[in-house]
Amino acid sequence: MFARSKTISRALIAAGIVAGAGIANAAVAEPEATPGQPACFFISQWQGWKAPASDVLYLGMNGRGVFRVGLAKGTPLLQNSSYYLVWRDRPTGSICQPVQINLALSDGKGLYVPLIANSLTKLSPEEVAAIPKRYRPN
Repeated sequence: MFARSKTISRALIAAGIVAGAGIANAAVAEPEATPGQPACFFISQWQGWKAPASDVLYLGMNGRGVFRVGLAKGTPLLQNSSYYLVWRDRPTGSICQPVQINLALSDGKGLYVPLIANSLTKLSPEEVAAIPKRYRPN
């Protein structure tokens, strides 16, 4: 009886280790789009941004593509190089919908302009290639 419960305990511990490793790998992997679902990204993948218009942002994702963010109300400040794009809060999971985007412009001296996203689209490699070089995010 004791030997059987010891074997079951070892099996449960081994299963827990395997499950834990799978969870760890899932946390590192890039979220994938499935048919009918939007593509997603993690804030940690965000590398750079450019604004070709006062109501459009391109977000670069560490060599994993570019996302286009449409803004409900644009601002000409997006095209001013003395402003920084910042997250107003740090999301804990993947970002898949515009409502999850909480960006603002900051001049680093106290000016803070919230931006409201109304669309989020992962661009295809062809769409990225069609963006003029000066507007491609780093």
